[in-house]
Amino acid sequence: QVQLVESGGGSVQAGGSLRLSCALSRFPTMPYCLAWFRQAPGKDREGVAAIWGAGSTYYVDSVKGRFTISQDSAKNMLYLQMNSLAPGDTAKYYCATGATVCIMWSTYQHWGQGTQVTVSS
Repeated sequence: QVQLVESGGGSVQAGGSLRLSCALSRFPTMPYCLAWFRQAPGKDREGVAAIWGAGSTYYVDSVKGRFTISQDSAKNMLYLQMNSLAPGDTAKYYCATGATVCIMWSTYQHWGQGTQVTVSS
């Protein structure tokens, strides 16, 4: 079973940027899905971005144009570059893998422990 460890969270002001990293114990074999989720206090966990194959990506509308998901298979790493952050982005962010259909968020099986992102106005 693959292990995932997130890092890079923190506190920033609105309009700022953060880059989240996810270290995987091993890079999944093809076909695979890698994704970032977030969970704000009192809300359900939601998928925000996914990547698969040679770099195909998907973003939910709320982060499209602001967030960029990327991968480095040689380093067993997944990233999420977050720009133009807003208070509504405040949440604990998780990386995940193990899905059978990359944008079917409920199918992800392996999760990290999460990293907190707090955006102040």
